[in-house]
Amino acid sequence: MRIPLFLLACLLLQGCTHSQQSVVDTVQSTIYGPKDIVIPDQQIQALPYTTMYLRINDGQRIFVVLGYLENGQRKWLTQDRAMLVTQNGRLIKTVKLPDNLLDVSNQQQDPLLNARQLKNGSTWTRSIGWTEDERYRSATVVSRFAPGGEEVLTIAGKRVRCLIWHEFAHTDSPSRDWQNTFWVDAVTGQVRQGRQMLGAGVLPIEFTILKPATL
Repeated sequence: MRIPLFLLACLLLQGCTHSQQSVVDTVQSTIYGPKDIVIPDQQIQALPYTTMYLRINDGQRIFVVLGYLENGQRKWLTQDRAMLVTQNGRLIKTVKLPDNLLDVSNQQQDPLLNARQLKNGSTWTRSIGWTEDERYRSATVVSRFAPGGEEVLTIAGKRVRCLIWHEFAHTDSPSRDWQNTFWVDAVTGQVRQGRQMLGAGVLPIEFTILKPATL
């Protein structure tokens, strides 16, 4: 499914009730304000779009709408037209952020793609390119997955039983170790919440999928 940005904006503005329109207005007026944005659960459910909360580099939490769904990749759009691309909860590219994740290799081997089949000790090796303080960096990342138990999350007023998976990542050059964490819906296998580093151990990205796309 592909939703052009201009059409998405029109749908948001024209297809909403008065209360839904106030949600859009709130997003536009406070997305970069000093406080985390909070959308009432009922209004999240009323919006006919896939949405998520997003926090970049420990900044304010914002509300983001899915702009495109192409070949399993979800392209999320912020108000100032920055874009984040995810694949079942894995951040694989960003555009127009102060620093960006530029590329990730070997994506088809990411164990997170088949999260219901994840096993303790699953591994993944890939090369990544990113910018750090506006300077290009690249590294080969080797990561290993380990279970972190279960947790019931309350997302947009609904209880979602999730399996927690920790991903322990390492690069030799630069020499860095870090951890990504993903909350996987125990029923659907969709990643509903996560914390991932944009680069090699730097620039944390946190997200919660409020209304997931239909598989």
